[in-house]
Amino acid sequence: MSSPPSDARTLTYGQALLEAARQEMARDAGVFIMGLGVDDAKGMYGTTANLHKEFGADRCFDTPLAEDAMTGVAIGAALAGMRPIHVHQRMDFLLLCMNQLVNMAAKSSYMFSGAVSVPLVVRAIIGRSWGQGAQHSQAFHSYFMHVPGLKIFAPTTPYDAKGAMIAAIRDPNPVVFMEHRMLYSFKGIVPEAAYEVPFGRARLLTHGKHVTIVAVSYMVAEALRAKHLLEEVGIEAEVIDPVSLAPLDIDTIVTSVSRTGRLLVVDTSWLTCGFSGEILALALERLGGKQAFQAKRMGYAPTPCPTTKPLENVFYPNARTIALAAHAMVKGEGASWKIEVQEPREIAEFKGPF
Repeated sequence: MSSPPSDARTLTYGQALLEAARQEMARDAGVFIMGLGVDDAKGMYGTTANLHKEFGADRCFDTPLAEDAMTGVAIGAALAGMRPIHVHQRMDFLLLCMNQLVNMAAKSSYMFSGAVSVPLVVRAIIGRSWGQGAQHSQAFHSYFMHVPGLKIFAPTTPYDAKGAMIAAIRDPNPVVFMEHRMLYSFKGIVPEAAYEVPFGRARLLTHGKHVTIVAVSYMVAEALRAKHLLEEVGIEAEVIDPVSLAPLDIDTIVTSVSRTGRLLVVDTSWLTCGFSGEILALALERLGGKQAFQAKRMGYAPTPCPTTKPLENVFYPNARTIALAAHAMVKGEGASWKIEVQEPREIAEFKGPF
């Protein structure tokens, strides 16, 4: 995927999502937003701020704590020709509407031979930050990647956030849109005009010859920090942001691995039956018998998500642990390297718990 055009205009990740929603709501009267807190003063990290004032309470409205029922309302509206955006404050809450998403939204078009479509966007927030705990900080993208009929976006930059949201709203299929709460304050170049970031196209963020690092969502930021640490010891890392998890651009990843001979996948979830294992399996199928390569996975520690910040620091991968893993792959397990890394600003400044 090509880089964003050069432009002096910058927005935060949250502002980029807000602009995408506002532009699409102005363009198409069928687009509306529903979910917990979408019309409150903070507007879901600023991503829905004042849209209820601009477009009216019938196009941006709060919903009850009834995820299964409200998802049914959203699916019904989509089947009727509207384009709902259903906002969930936590991705954990999608477990309450799995039947609606997996059996209804994902399969309706197939079951009716394409006579109907479900243009639904399901926004789901994930991520660390002390106080979230075991039931409020999980990422379930691998669950939805498993289901034909669902598309999944997990953009990292403000540019990709806006373009991916517009593409998701305009797509005739149900889309799970995963957002990490540590990304909302990130700033980046975002054109004012509407544009789409395509499904199935990964973004090659940096070039390198020693190791390919594929990272998901906020782990992209940590992988880029790790890349700069690795440069200090002469290791060049190629960092890839998949952006679109389903459909997935495995070609870009395999092409990179064929050059570097090493693949490190850093997920923002657990490893067992997860995204990282899928990437390694696909790479092996493409390169197996043609080229040998080293492979390693990183993700959550194999335990429920902790609540306290010190335990979170051990639970999640970070720039230091990613850099050490890549260093061991390139230099060998016995190679020693001591790294001192400052805590990222977005984590240090987070006051929580929400």
